[in-house]
Amino acid sequence: MNLAAASATANPHNPWLAHTVRIDRIVKETPGVATYELVFEDAAVREAFAFRPGQFNMLYLPGLGEIAISISGDPNQTGCVPHTIRAAGNVTRTLAELSVGSTIGLRGPFGAWWPVDECVGRDVVLVAGGIGLAPLRPVIYHLLADRERYGRVMLVIGAREPAALLYPSEYDDWIRGGVDVQVTVDRTAGAWHGNIGMVTALLHRLPLPDPGNTLLMTCGPEVMMWYTVQGAMERGLKAESLCVSLERNMNCAIGFCGHCQFGPQFLCKDGPVFRYDKVASIFKVDDL
Repeated sequence: MNLAAASATANPHNPWLAHTVRIDRIVKETPGVATYELVFEDAAVREAFAFRPGQFNMLYLPGLGEIAISISGDPNQTGCVPHTIRAAGNVTRTLAELSVGSTIGLRGPFGAWWPVDECVGRDVVLVAGGIGLAPLRPVIYHLLADRERYGRVMLVIGAREPAALLYPSEYDDWIRGGVDVQVTVDRTAGAWHGNIGMVTALLHRLPLPDPGNTLLMTCGPEVMMWYTVQGAMERGLKAESLCVSLERNMNCAIGFCGHCQFGPQFLCKDGPVFRYDKVASIFKVDDL
């Protein structure tokens, strides 16, 4: 038995080793975006794998390379590991051409996670822009699984147009579970009867009865996140109670290659989730 195999036997969910996963199901979400439900071929790895909301995996396609993708499934469910992916580069475009039954490599999970343990007894605001809802969906599942432990849970979702909204079939279930879901789009030309405008406008209208005891998590375009945290602080939320997810240029997952360096931080190992007060001084510097 070689060293890699011996290590896998001793620790079947070793995140440093690439394991074979099978595409069990593909859900077309929006134009160019799909959710791939991946299942580990090795039953021991499948049972041992666990992740925290906000973490990511490295997906490997032989001959093309790896890509960091946030896990978009329920952290309380085992067996299937969903990833919602936009076809944008060589790896993701090739992945989009694969079908159910195809196999790829997966290693992980990696990275810091959303501070869900700090949500207990507090109001929670989640602000998602576009595909940024994918890394926040595990938080929603986590909160719904033990809803009585939290105060008000408010979810603000923004997209360019109605057709770009992720997971719309789940919104009613989230509402029934006790989440106040607010949706807005930048523009529409069809029969849309919801909000039109930026997510920050909805945030300004949210009832926040206890801003000092409210925690906000946001993921989406960085400019959207910046305006979101500014708006939240204007409403009385503390900087240390604001969390952002930064996913620039993550290549190796261990901070070795340097591609994702963000000031003194490496997004892949120190993030991608950060408390805003830890990155506020460099958040708007584009070339870091």
